Amino acid sequence: MITLKNVTLRRGTKVVLDNISATINPGENVGLVGRNGAGKSSLFALLSGKLHEDGGDFHIPSSWRMAEVAQHMPETDQSATDFVLEGDTRLSEVQRQLAEAEANDDGMAIAQAYSDLHDAGAHDAVARAQALILGLGFRASELDHPVDSFSGGWRMRLQLARALMCPSDLLLLDEPTNHLDLDALVWLEAWLKRYAGTMIVISHDREFLDAITNVTLQIQSGQLNRYGGNYSKFEELRAQQLELQAASFAKQQEKMAHLQKFIDRFKAKASKAKQAQSRVKQLERMEKIGPVLAEADFTFEFKEPANLPNPMLAISDAAFGYVDDEGTATQILSGVNRSVLAGQRIGILGANGQGKSTLVKTIARTMKALAGTVTEGKGLNIGYFAQQELDVLRPSESPLEHMIRLAKELGPDAKQPSREQDLRSYLGSFNFTGDMVKQAVGTMSGGEKARLVLAMIVWQRPNLLLLDEPTNHLDLATREALAMALNDFDGTVMLVSHDRHLLRAVCEDFWMVGRGVVGPFDGDLDDYQRYLLEESKRLREEAKNAETQALQAAAATSKAAAASVAAVPVAVAPVAAPASPPEPQGDQREQRKQAAAARQQLSEKTKPLKKELEQIDKKMAALSSEKTALEAKLATPLPPAEIAEAGKRLKTVGDEIDTLEERWLELSDDIESLTQAAGMA
Repeated sequence: MITLKNVTLRRGTKVVLDNISATINPGENVGLVGRNGAGKSSLFALLSGKLHEDGGDFHIPSSWRMAEVAQHMPETDQSATDFVLEGDTRLSEVQRQLAEAEANDDGMAIAQAYSDLHDAGAHDAVARAQALILGLGFRASELDHPVDSFSGGWRMRLQLARALMCPSDLLLLDEPTNHLDLDALVWLEAWLKRYAGTMIVISHDREFLDAITNVTLQIQSGQLNRYGGNYSKFEELRAQQLELQAASFAKQQEKMAHLQKFIDRFKAKASKAKQAQSRVKQLERMEKIGPVLAEADFTFEFKEPANLPNPMLAISDAAFGYVDDEGTATQILSGVNRSVLAGQRIGILGANGQGKSTLVKTIARTMKALAGTVTEGKGLNIGYFAQQELDVLRPSESPLEHMIRLAKELGPDAKQPSREQDLRSYLGSFNFTGDMVKQAVGTMSGGEKARLVLAMIVWQRPNLLLLDEPTNHLDLATREALAMALNDFDGTVMLVSHDRHLLRAVCEDFWMVGRGVVGPFDGDLDDYQRYLLEESKRLREEAKNAETQALQAAAATSKAAAASVAAVPVAVAPVAAPASPPEPQGDQREQRKQAAAARQQLSEKTKPLKKELEQIDKKMAALSSEKTALEAKLATPLPPAEIAEAGKRLKTVGDEIDTLEERWLELSDDIESLTQAAGMA
């Protein structure tokens, strides 16, 4: 297990962890939460050995293998598959040993290396690497593309795949969902649920944390607090704790006031001096309960739009895409016919690469439609938050300089105050206070840059908000503030996001972008998640069918070749054969008899399969009940030994359920195949 005992950790002169103690047991899936700057990344650096404690004792088992996502952007001409394959450090080391043994012509070492390669899973390593790449949203045609040919976000996905490829006992994930869309996010959740080691994840996606964690560690004011359960359970327990602390503080304050009143009243009287002194000592000995010092919540609001055209815009028979430097047009979406009305809240769904950003960019006027018309309502004022918006901020300029430039660009028609003091006050409402308004943007965190972009959008008083992944760098508190501000916004919102909580909180209608078209999605996010799983299953079945057809075609070709050889004439005199009478048609009784025999044969073949299915259903029901009970148990305060035991059992139960589900699917497919082969589908 990982233990921290009275650990103090500093970054420069700042104390980020102050005399904290905590234990992380094997097999636990831990969500590490706290405000930006609280010290989460510093704790990760301690766990990975990049930092050392300034005080106290920190221990991590020396035998544990660790994996984490490298934060630097990879620069290599390796193929995507080879790059991810190198993440399997054990396999890479054995391959190095084999090459060395072959160079030295050491037979014993070569034999040992081949044995180790088998143990390291060399036989299916490429398949495992490619499964990770495809699961994270890449196309099969991109498996052999050079890493350098992908954009930054896709290269970071490859870094994530590389980390998942690494055999590990401890997996550290720092904001793994930032560059993912919902499709890849759903796949990643499923993969992490099957991870057998200890996992610690930093994320500001509450639904992601709820899905994969069973313990929450909160960093606040230099302290590390442990809660049993996922993020939602943490919020519930934290609220109860704060309520209890507030009540205890109020009660103690009342008691202290009563003691102080007695002391003040009788300390000057000789007859009561002894009692007064006794109460002074009682007051001094009393262990003070701290007041509830809730962190200041960040809130903001979008200003009322100057006007609300209705419809905001109308798209008719449009084709969207891009034109390259040579003037060649590539169409991504066609036949787009959609209207956007005043006050609508539209969530845009679809896998990466299907055209969501193309749709948003065309509406935002940064790209032109290839065909058709996009008609804007009179007075349409768009506020656009692009995925790359943080990159277009000027690193050497301060937030104040950005606001002054924006005020000059829009001029007096914006009907907004433009005096420097007014702009300072405005930035203060977005938590840019004091010297921060003059700090170079390039030195700021991603969350601070995102807040500045939001401030610039709000200042323009848009009536249509186009938000393309606005939460990538926002912490949980700022995401909540954004959701509240969007709900109070009088204009129209079009939102692309992998944050399901934000989509649920804000959007009422959904558009689906995929297979070259844009259409309504009739359902909610749970329906969409089921659709993604079904779509994934459909693609797997298509690939399986294609493989089967290829094998059948090869077999047919071989059979035809054999038949052509058999058809070569030979010098043998033909013998006249008597004419055969036509074969009589079988009567209906014989046909029924044959059908009954076929059914009996099918029943005999499927009976053991169906029996095993029934047994699996019973086992899965029992394991699901046990899993629910274990999760409830882990949500309550327990001794470390019981937490470890329950955590291990929960992991085992989850693995057993996954195995049984796979077997259930295999049996169902076998039964269906037998039925179809018997002609009884």
